[in-house]
Amino acid sequence: MKIYLIRHGIAQERVGGEDNPQRALTPKGIAKTNQVAQKFKAIETLCNLILFSPYVRAKQTAQILLNYNLAPTMEENTALLPNGDIQSWIHWLQNSDYTEEDNLILVGHQPDLGNWAEILIWGNSNGKITLKKAGIIGINILDMGNPIGNSELFLLTSPKWLLTPIDS
Repeated sequence: MKIYLIRHGIAQERVGGEDNPQRALTPKGIAKTNQVAQKFKAIETLCNLILFSPYVRAKQTAQILLNYNLAPTMEENTALLPNGDIQSWIHWLQNSDYTEEDNLILVGHQPDLGNWAEILIWGNSNGKITLKKAGIIGINILDMGNPIGNSELFLLTSPKWLLTPIDS
């Protein structure tokens, strides 16, 4: 199974240093996320599902991905909330109908997505993988019964690198 961990796009600034679940994507965040989705569509043909954090900015990001037909449907998943529990997501995955042949997109927050990637790949997190807004981490889950420490990183990209034209 391939999973793509995608951080939400650029959102409104925090007020008073406090996080707010209602913070929405900015016009720049919407534009950049649309560009990333378009480029991502050229890399990956179709995923089975987009899971997203209940926060507005994550749902908006997921909707943009859905608009580019990167998956036929999207679904809210509380495991993707800030400080969400990877074990809850693994439990959801193991009790779902998805198989090793399927591809999923998970839209959430940093540092959680970077930490989840480390846990899936190395079995623990040291907070070393940082995912930029609208960035993508691609992971092959080799053992759905025990994905922790049994997965492989195949993509880690910032939106800047993804959107930079390649000279021919």
